[in-house]
Amino acid sequence: MAREIELKYGVNPNQKPARIFMEEDDLPLKVLFGRPGYINFLDALNGWQLVSELKRATGMAAAASFKHVSPAGAAVGEPLDDVLRKMYFIDPEAELSPLACAYARARGSDRLSSYGDFISLSDVCDAATAKLISKEVSDGVIAPGYEPEALEILGRKRKGNYNVIEIDEAYVPAALERKMCFGVTFEQGRNALELNESLLENVVTKNKTLPAEAKRDLLISLITLKYTQSNSVCYGMGGQTIGVGAGQQSRVHCTRLAGNKADLWQLRHHPKVLALQFSPALSRSERDNTIDLYLSNEESGDVLGEEVWQNFFAVRPEPLTAEEKKAYLAGVTGVSLGSDAFFPFGDNIERAHRSGVSYVAQPGGSIRDDHVIATCDKYGMAMAFTGVRLFHH
Repeated sequence: MAREIELKYGVNPNQKPARIFMEEDDLPLKVLFGRPGYINFLDALNGWQLVSELKRATGMAAAASFKHVSPAGAAVGEPLDDVLRKMYFIDPEAELSPLACAYARARGSDRLSSYGDFISLSDVCDAATAKLISKEVSDGVIAPGYEPEALEILGRKRKGNYNVIEIDEAYVPAALERKMCFGVTFEQGRNALELNESLLENVVTKNKTLPAEAKRDLLISLITLKYTQSNSVCYGMGGQTIGVGAGQQSRVHCTRLAGNKADLWQLRHHPKVLALQFSPALSRSERDNTIDLYLSNEESGDVLGEEVWQNFFAVRPEPLTAEEKKAYLAGVTGVSLGSDAFFPFGDNIERAHRSGVSYVAQPGGSIRDDHVIATCDKYGMAMAFTGVRLFHH
């Protein structure tokens, strides 16, 4: 491993020179294929922290899909049922390892946002996972190692120019970290706080029940938030994130943004969506875009219109009406919600309720905590105060 890697440019092409380096010792990573850029390495290193922490917290293989230094999705390796396989464009007969399931879930959390992502894997990449990666549009992958067959598969992607990074999983960064802004150096202790189920013990609502699945999903949400640009809110279900709202100035806007993404994930389960017969000419990413437009009240005509539907579908589908969407989402329950800082008002809980949230984890500490608790009690939600803020910038 080298001490320095020169980069083509920084965040933008005009930002030169650019490099990553260690002041002492060698870098804890090596590039096996491709030439990763500045943003690629930021995504890779943040994503690696997320998945390695997820694995420590849950004991399960984990994966993350990063875009612009925030996760589009993160998940653990819970098995996929037939509906999820169809939603994520995976062959019903394909053999999936736990790591492959984690990757499919992470990518499937928000497939539209994951286009051109950087992938992080907690475990040595196996052939099953590499085969899934080979079919998607992404910038690269980071993992603690690669099986020979997996490396062969990934080495063929982009004619050998696909970014493949191997990281030393034993690497422990320094306790102090530094960054610069406008020529000024900032220094702080690295956020090495380990998130685990002990954070969920202070349940402040009348409903005190947090099932094992809810604890798992709340931990996934909280660990995802730890590596998401703040303000941020995350919805989780079934061992994966289903909606991440990152970098909003208002917390309720985070809740709405993440909730809208979670609703779209839920609506992809709708029988009308699962029955869509796409034109054979459409790629995976084009199918994702088509589904997104199909589910949009304002833009569904762009794919269902008389003059255009043949460009997207082999058979013209019936619209999914606003009433049908509302009725379907009204039946959703069991969703978990994490927030990187306290909820200042009960309006966040009101919005969360519309997306089927039953379980909440947030730091607490607002002067209006009583109002937030009362709103949870109105809907029978269980809410834990973690006492831990998870800002990330």
